[in-house]
Amino acid sequence: MANFELVMPKLGESIEEATIIKWFVKAGDKVQDDDVLLEIATDKVDSEIPSPISGTVVKILYQQDETVAVGSVIAVIDTSGADFQSEKEADISDITQKEVKESNVTGTPVRYYSPLVRKIASEEKVSLSQLDSITGSGRNGRVRKEDLLKYLDQRDHRELSKESITSKVEEKPSGHDLKPSPEDEIIKMDRMRKLIAEHMVMSKRVSAHVTNMIEVDVTNIVLWRNRIKDEFFTREKEKITYLPVFIESIISALKDYPIINSSVDGDTIILRKSINLGIAVALPSGNLIVPVIKNADQLSLLGIIKSLNKLADEARKNKLKPDDIQGGTFTISNFGTFRNVMGTPIINQPQVAVLGIGTVEKKPAVLETPTGDVIAIRHKMFLSLTYDHRIIDGAYGGAFLRKLADYLEAFDSSRAL
Repeated sequence: MANFELVMPKLGESIEEATIIKWFVKAGDKVQDDDVLLEIATDKVDSEIPSPISGTVVKILYQQDETVAVGSVIAVIDTSGADFQSEKEADISDITQKEVKESNVTGTPVRYYSPLVRKIASEEKVSLSQLDSITGSGRNGRVRKEDLLKYLDQRDHRELSKESITSKVEEKPSGHDLKPSPEDEIIKMDRMRKLIAEHMVMSKRVSAHVTNMIEVDVTNIVLWRNRIKDEFFTREKEKITYLPVFIESIISALKDYPIINSSVDGDTIILRKSINLGIAVALPSGNLIVPVIKNADQLSLLGIIKSLNKLADEARKNKLKPDDIQGGTFTISNFGTFRNVMGTPIINQPQVAVLGIGTVEKKPAVLETPTGDVIAIRHKMFLSLTYDHRIIDGAYGGAFLRKLADYLEAFDSSRAL
C-alpha cells in the first residue's frame, strides 16, 4: 500500500489553523490530481483544497466543523489502486468510537463538540447544558455549526420578543434607541461581515485618516481603450478596463513617493520595497474582499491585465487562496464600478494609504489652445487618496495625488498593446 498523507496546508504567514467547512469526498472515493477534496475556512478567507495526487481516499481524520492545526494530517490517499472498504467502514465509525470512549470514562453519554462549535458557544455564552439540549443534524446526532447558529437565531428572536435587549441598548451612546419594531427584520452578521466590521473600526481607531481629492482628465486613456478593446479581446480572450492603465500609473507614482507604499510599526516607518497592490472586489454576497497583485511593479501592462482579471474572477467564484489576500502594501477601491463619482475609503491596515477611483464621465472643460481658450467635451474622473496623517503630511499626500494625475493625463493614446 502506497499511502500519501494529506496535511492541512500553510495558508499564509499568520495562519496557524483552519476549520473544515465541507468534505467533497469520503473514504473509498477515487480522486484525480487537482480534484477538489474539501473546503476550509480561516480568519482571512474560505478556500477549496485540491488533491495533489490521484488515488483512493483511504481515511478522513477530521470531520466537518473541526479546527485543525497547520501541518496536521487530515486524510490518507492510496495510490496503488487497491480496494479499501474496511478502511472506509472504520472511518465512518470514528466519531462513534470517540464518543463511546468518552462515555466509558464518565459512565454517562457524553456528546462530542468540535472546536468550532465550542468556540462559537463560548463567544455567544451558550452553556454546556444548553448545547446538550440542541438537536444535532450531524452523524449520530452531532451538533454542527449550522445547528448552533439556528439555535442562536431562535434564542435572539425569543429575547427580542421579550424585550430583553434593554441592557444592550443601554450600553450604546445615549439618545439611540435600538429596540426593533415588530415590523423590523433582524439580520445577523455572517462571519466575513463581522471580520470586515472589526477591521474597519480598528483602522479608524489606529490611523489618523485624511483625504485629498483631485479631478483628472483621462480622455487619452478612454480613446485608447475604445480603439484597442475589440482587437485585444479577439487576440487575448481578455476584457480590458481602465483599471490596468490606472494601476500602471499608480505604480509609477508610488516609486516617486515611496512613503505612500509603507507601513507603521510603533514609531518606526517600514518602507516596502515590493509594490503589492490590493484591489477591493465586491462579492455576490454583498461582502468585500481585497485580493493582491504581488510585485505589480515587475509586470507589464498585459501582465497587470491578466493578473487583475484572474484575481477578480477567482474572488467572485470564492476560489481565492489565503495567500491571495495577504501581503498588500497599497489598496485601490474602484467606486467607478458602481458609477459613483468619488468616495473616502478606509485604510487597509497595516498600510498607510488607500486610493479611491471614481467613475469616468463626459464633462465640458476649458482647454488652452494656440489661438485661445475653447470649451470641449472631455472624459474626467475624481481620485481620492486617504492617508495616515501620523506619517504622511498633506503636502506629501497631495504631491503624490498630483503626480498620479500627471501620469494619467500624459498617457499616449497611440500606444500599442
